[in-house]
Amino acid sequence: MGGRDWCHREVVPFSAVFTVDSITVGVSTLFKAANSRGMSTHTFLFYAYAIAALLLLPAPFFSLKSRTLPPLSWAIAGKLGLLGLIGGFSQILGYAGISMSSPTLGSAIGNLTPALAFIFAFLFRMEEVSLNRRSSQAKIIGTILSIFGASVITLYKGPPVMFTPQPSLSLYPLMHASNSNWVIGGILLTGEYILITLWIILLKQIMSDYPAELTVIFFYNVVVCFMTAIVCFVMEHDMSAWRVQGIGLASVICSGLFERCLNNIVHTWAIRLKGPFYVAMFKPLSIPVAVAMGVFFLGDTLHLGSLIGAVILSIGFYIVMWGKAKEEMVEESVYSQMESPSLQKVPLLR
Repeated sequence: MGGRDWCHREVVPFSAVFTVDSITVGVSTLFKAANSRGMSTHTFLFYAYAIAALLLLPAPFFSLKSRTLPPLSWAIAGKLGLLGLIGGFSQILGYAGISMSSPTLGSAIGNLTPALAFIFAFLFRMEEVSLNRRSSQAKIIGTILSIFGASVITLYKGPPVMFTPQPSLSLYPLMHASNSNWVIGGILLTGEYILITLWIILLKQIMSDYPAELTVIFFYNVVVCFMTAIVCFVMEHDMSAWRVQGIGLASVICSGLFERCLNNIVHTWAIRLKGPFYVAMFKPLSIPVAVAMGVFFLGDTLHLGSLIGAVILSIGFYIVMWGKAKEEMVEESVYSQMESPSLQKVPLLR
C-alpha cells in the first residue's frame, strides 16, 4: 500500500504535468509549422477554442444542478467576460509572437510569470515586501534576474551554437525570423505573459466566488471563441483563411483537445494534489523540449543569446519560487503553532 500511495503522490503528478507541458510545447511547434505555410493565427485560435468549448459543454449543466455551488450571478458572469477578454488578447499576442520568433522563445519567456506575479502583487498591495526578510530579498533578486534574462533572449541572438538539420515538418524551407521580427516577437510574448499574470489573479478571485473549474474554463473558452471570431471577421478579408487542412487541421485539433482542455484539467488536479508551486517548477523543463522540437522539426537555429538568457531566466525563476516557498513555510509554521503549539512543524514543499 505504501508503494502505491507514493506512486500516486509523486510519480503520477510528475509524469502528468511534465507530459502536458511537453504536449503544449509540441502544439506550439505544430502551430509554427502550420503558420509558416499560411494558416491564420486568428483562425487557429477561433477553431481551437471552439473545439475546447464543445468538449467542455456538459460541465455547466452539472454545475447549475449542484446544490453546493453558489448561483451564477451577474457579477461572476461579468468577471468571466473580463477573464475571456484578458485571456483572448494574451493568446492573440502570444501566437503572433511565436509566428514572428519561435516556440523556444515562448517557452523561455514563460518563466517570467512568477516574477510578474510578484510585481503585480506588490503594486496592488496584495503582498508586503520587507528587505530584512530573505524571502523578499530572494523574490526581488529573482525578479531582476528573470527580467534581465528575458531581455537577453529578446535583444541579443548571438552566433549559432547548434547545427540546424533539415526540418521534418515542412515541405519546403521555413522562413526564419529576422532580428527585427525576433525582437517584436519577444515583446509580444512578454505582453502575453503580463496579461496571463493578470488573468491568473482574476481567476483566483473567480474561483473563490465560484469554485467550479471546468465550468469556469468552459465559459472562458466560449468568450474567447466569440472574441476571436470577431477578430477573424475584421482581420481576415479572404474567406479562404477560414479553411484549414493538413497540418493546420492537425494543429487546431491538438490545440483544442490537449492545450485548451487536457492541460487545464491536469494542472488543476496537480495544484489540488501538490500545490501551485509544484506545477510552476516545471516551467523551465519546457525550454529543452522546445529547443529540441524547434531544431529537429522546424529547423530552428539555437543561438548563444537564447542559451545564455534562458539560463539566467531559469535561475531567476527558481530564486523567486524559493522565496515564495520560504514565505509559505513560515506562514504554515505560524498557523500550525496557533492551532496547536504541540504540533510539529511540517514543510510545505516536500
